[in-house]
Formats: sequence, structure tokens, C-alpha cells
Amino acid sequence: MNRINRGLVAILGCLTLSALLHTSLAQTPGACQELRVMTFNVRYGTAPDGENQWSNRKSLLFEVVSKHKPDVVGLQEALRFQIEEILAAVPGYAFLGVGRDDGKAAGEHAAILYRTDRLKVDQHGDFWFSDTPEVPGSKHWGNQITRMCTWVRFETQDGGTPFYVFNLHLDHISQPSREKSVQLLLRKIQEREHQDPVIATGDFNAGETNPAVTMMKGTFYDTFRMLHPDATDVVTFNSFKSPPSGGDKIDYIFVDRFIPVGEAAIVRDQTNGRYPSDHFPVTATVCVPRK
Repeated sequence: MNRINRGLVAILGCLTLSALLHTSLAQTPGACQELRVMTFNVRYGTAPDGENQWSNRKSLLFEVVSKHKPDVVGLQEALRFQIEEILAAVPGYAFLGVGRDDGKAAGEHAAILYRTDRLKVDQHGDFWFSDTPEVPGSKHWGNQITRMCTWVRFETQDGGTPFYVFNLHLDHISQPSREKSVQLLLRKIQEREHQDPVIATGDFNAGETNPAVTMMKGTFYDTFRMLHPDATDVVTFNSFKSPPSGGDKIDYIFVDRFIPVGEAAIVRDQTNGRYPSDHFPVTATVCVPRK
């Protein structure tokens, strides 16, 4: 029993030390550059959703982006025309990403929006969750739908520390695909050219105890859980209505150990019971330490 107690104390001590480290860095003036990040599955714009079709809800989605003013947004399911309409309605953003079907414009994107007044692109690319990740449209792991990741290395306009963002959408059916996709993601992150801080955003289609998510947690922190470890009302898939409590959180913003977190939230904005998407966006305010 004493051995177990000592083990629990050690674990709690490590968690406390980690929390204190993140808090102290975030509160040190000039020690880091603050960034507001959002991940948002916007539901593909040609879906036959009746009263919730894109034309009826897009203004609500534009309002969410305008209101929260993220510096970086990882989108999932976005078709090219949706991205173009968001950019037209919410000035100040540009985007990176390709269609998953052909590596150009066809099909859903795992696009990354960014504020051009704060960030500039140094490197960027895309890969597919398959045995041939450089081949557009490829899929091999039991997923009938093509899945992919878009990534970028950002530099800040004020000369701060560069950082990477990886944005992804995992499969909704195949568990082998989810797990192999995370393995590939972690390998790609490890192989990045510069060892700068990393943020990973996405719809993982997996709850917090799913092996694909726990695999991520072996290397990265879930920003929401860092600040809300005991929260139980965490469902992020809403089916265009107020969801029952107790559902899974399947949308995440992960950060590596070098990035403190100041705020994190599941955004449940709605207007007269109408929601901008069938997923709630998730936000986090993070602080990229300056070199």
C-alpha cells in the first residue's frame, strides 16, 4: 500500500510541476508570444442537412470566427467554396491546404486558416493517412473515406519563435486507421526539419480513452484537460442540437511540452437554438516561448 501511495504522490507531483511550469511561463512578461487557436469541423457544405444546410448556417459560423478572432484555425470537412466564403466574410485571413481527393481542390480539406497580420508561412505541406502518405487520395487502413493532414511552419510578423501546426481529420469508422494515422502523424512531427514547438489540431473521431488519443497524450498535452481536468460536460459532436451531457470529446488542440496554455474552452455558441456546425469548435490560448 505504501508503495502505491508513494507512486500516486509521485504522479501527482509531476502533474503539479507541469501545471506550475506552464502557469509560470505564461505569466512571465515577454517570455512568450500569445496565440489563440481554434479547431473547427465545419460540416461539408454539400451535405443534405435540410434546415441546417450550409446556406442556412454559414452566417452563424462566420460570427463564431469573427467573435473569437483566432490567430490559427484548423478546419475539418471544409470544401474549397466554404473556405473561400469564410475568407470573404471574415477579412484578414489566408489559408493553406488541398483537397483530399486529388491534392488540389477536389474534396474536403484539412485546411489551416491564419491571420496574415500576425503570421507568415515559412514551410507547408500535406500528407495522406496511408502506406503512401505522399500520394493524394490514397487510403489503405480500412477507412473507406480518404483522410489527410495539412501542416505549416509559421513565423510571426514580430520575429518571435517559429512554430508548427498540424491539422487533421481521422476516420470515423476504422479504429486501425485511427491508430496508424496517429503513428504516422507522430513520425512526421518527429521528422520535421526544425525542432520548433508544435500544435496539433483536429477531429480525431475518438474519445479521450481511445488508444489513438492516448497515444497522442504520450507526447502531447490536451489543452482543454490541462485547464479543466475534472470537466464532464465535454461532448463536441452536437448533431446540430444541444447534446446530452456525458458524450465524448472528439475534437482536440494538442500542444507539446514547450507551450504553456492560458485558456481553453469548448465553444457552444448558438442563435435561437441554431448551431453553426454539427461540431462545437474548441479554442485555446497558448503561449509560444520566445527563444
